[in-house]
Amino acid sequence: MITQYCLGGRWVLMLIAIFGFIFGELAWGINGYAAPELNNSQTLSNFYQQAISSPIRTNEDKRADATRKPVEFLQFAQVRPGMRVLDLATGNGYTTQLLALIVGSTGTVWAQGDNQRPAFIKRLADHPQSNIVPVIRPFEDPIPDAAPKLDLITNIMNYHNSTYMSVARRARLNQRLFKALKSGGHLIVIDHSAKTGTDITTAKTLHRMDQAIVLDEIQKAGFRLEQESNFLRNPSDPRNQAYFDMEIPTDKFAFRFVKP
Repeated sequence: MITQYCLGGRWVLMLIAIFGFIFGELAWGINGYAAPELNNSQTLSNFYQQAISSPIRTNEDKRADATRKPVEFLQFAQVRPGMRVLDLATGNGYTTQLLALIVGSTGTVWAQGDNQRPAFIKRLADHPQSNIVPVIRPFEDPIPDAAPKLDLITNIMNYHNSTYMSVARRARLNQRLFKALKSGGHLIVIDHSAKTGTDITTAKTLHRMDQAIVLDEIQKAGFRLEQESNFLRNPSDPRNQAYFDMEIPTDKFAFRFVKP
């Protein structure tokens, strides 16, 4: 009798585990949330891959993955569940949604833009994610009101647009980002690379930047360069054309800055 009871107990535990796994998978697919135990780099890489495979991501996003390399991006940005993240110039929401899938229900992603694009509005309407908070603010002053200290800020393929502002206004923007992060927090800057020595004014026509200018301006705000990555480099890019005129992926620099 005792043996039968123990065996039954084992079956009950097994059924609980099975249903728990199924429920977790459904919650991921429906809500875009997950909060696994992350103990090592392999587990984290698997978690990133699971997020990238989420059914709530659009087919357009998944086609873009080949050139945007989301696993490498998430690894470089060191995104973790529970983080408070600001995604600058969110656009159609490719990066925002990916970040939200990782930070999960215990984290928040503020999606900043001076307006909301129809594609972003549709994305949230098709698959609402309560951990995504749209923020309509000018790029020059993007920090949400009453936001807590942030763990991460992402500025993806957009720093070149800041060249429409004066040097002083760009400096104020970078200082605002520095102030918004907690100590040890990170700023990720990825952009289309211009040739070394290219004048900053050409960013308005080429929509590219000399990475040396970006390094100089951001470090002047108090940030320290923690790591540079080559995962989006393309040595075949002549770097003398606007990115939207390219038939091959552009050469891109990727910097991770830290607030000391």
